[in-house]
Order: sequence, then structure tokens, then C-alpha cells
Amino acid sequence: MSVSTTAAFATARASISRASPLARRRAIVSRRASESRVVRVDAGTTSIQFVKGQNETSVPEVRLTRSKDGTNGTAFFVFAEPDVFENGQGDITGMFLNDEEGEMSTVDVNAKFVNGKPSGIEARYVMKTESEWSRFMRFMERYAEDNGLGFSKK
Repeated sequence: MSVSTTAAFATARASISRASPLARRRAIVSRRASESRVVRVDAGTTSIQFVKGQNETSVPEVRLTRSKDGTNGTAFFVFAEPDVFENGQGDITGMFLNDEEGEMSTVDVNAKFVNGKPSGIEARYVMKTESEWSRFMRFMERYAEDNGLGFSKK
């Protein structure tokens, strides 16, 4: 994980905006909601899913931003070549972060297409309170441990 700004997203969105209207429609598959939700489920290990019941095995790049007062923050996930596009696993209904505490989810998920073929997924998880931030960081610590990842500040 790294802490940085959203410049990479701005660059990607700028390149999409120069495309034809048809290419833009293909390039962005978006479902948005004003709030994320937390639901209690029984889960033994950490996982990220785009289709319920189908764990995503590709490990994302995660960038975090947080307000100066620490009351809210945003996590940006970038998945290069995610598994969800293989074998028609189903429709992407959101991003679901599962661990032993339960499930966190967001529907702010965008698929990226290159030459009409899916190439990646970008997702945004918004945390509006300190408790949501703490809960997310506990998930990420578990996810990093399960996947042999580390944390670096930039």
C-alpha cells in the first residue's frame, strides 16, 4: 500500500475523455453510491470479491488519502488484469472486503477497457468516520499478512 494523491486516476480519466463516445461508454462501467455499508458475515480469511462468492486472486495497488483532522478518508484500489473477467464469472455488483469481522462494501467500481477488452478495475472505498478508518486499516493489515504485502509511505 502507498499513500499518494489521485494523479494516476486523473491521467487515466483524461485519456478516456479523449476517446470517442462509444469508446468512453465501453471504457467506464460504473456503479456509484453515496455511502458504503458494513454488514456482518461469517468469514474465516480475508478476501476481496467483485462477484459474491468469487475471491479475487490478483492483488491490488492501494492508495490511501485521509483528511488532516483524521475524520474521513478514501482508499483507491487498482487491479491490473483481475480474475473476475476470466471465464464469465458473473456481473460485477460491487467490491466486497471480507474478513473475520464481517464485510465492507462499495459499489464505486470502474472497469477499464483497452481496445474493447477488459484490462483492469479501479474501485474507491470512502470512510466517513474514524471508526470506519480503523476498521478498514484492520482489514488491510489482515489482507497484507495473508498476501505477503507491506506498507510504504510516500
